[in-house]
Amino acid sequence: MKEPKIAPSLLSADPLRIWEGIQSLEGEYDWIHLDIMDGHFVPNLSFGPALLKSLRSALHDAVLDVHLMVEPPENFIDSFLRWRPDYLVVHQEATPHLHRVLQAIREGGSKPGVALNPGTSVEALKPVLPFVDLVLVMSVNPGFGGQAFIPEVLSKTRTLCQWREALGLEFLVEMDGGIGLANVEEVVRNGCDVIVAGNAVFGEANPASTARLLRRKAREAGSGE
Repeated sequence: MKEPKIAPSLLSADPLRIWEGIQSLEGEYDWIHLDIMDGHFVPNLSFGPALLKSLRSALHDAVLDVHLMVEPPENFIDSFLRWRPDYLVVHQEATPHLHRVLQAIREGGSKPGVALNPGTSVEALKPVLPFVDLVLVMSVNPGFGGQAFIPEVLSKTRTLCQWREALGLEFLVEMDGGIGLANVEEVVRNGCDVIVAGNAVFGEANPASTARLLRRKAREAGSGE
């Protein structure tokens, strides 16, 4: 198993102090996760290309993981590809033209990813797995931070890992929603390569210390310790 990665979600940072929030992590992260919401696909609004532009300018070498909760994603991807996110993730549920969107993301210079809501069967992803570098399994219903983890989604990560091995693919499995110190080890043991953490990090008095412990727990679980 690859060494698990921790991706703090800026949705849970103080919106007036996003840069300070990143600095408060003291480098204790592997990726930075950015949620983009349109108020249509999900009942909330957040961030846009301008923040991605600023992040790319300030964090030249950081892995920027952009999760588009928008509908239809084909109307939005060019605005984000311009600022070179490492991963650009769209929802399976958001477009009937998923293959085309994933191809456009790769041609635009980013690694394509596909996200799946808790209520959607993992079988819906099988046709596009050869075309993605990342699969994001939502462990809460998307749109708001601070929700409780839905443990039933762990069966999806196990299935994805089985398919990955059987098909000889190399996509990463990411999980987002309700993950913290209490359950990160279980999540990793069920096959997750990338852990998105929001309130679990930014909701603490010392985000760096919490992120450090989260990384340690994830890596110990990934190594079987």
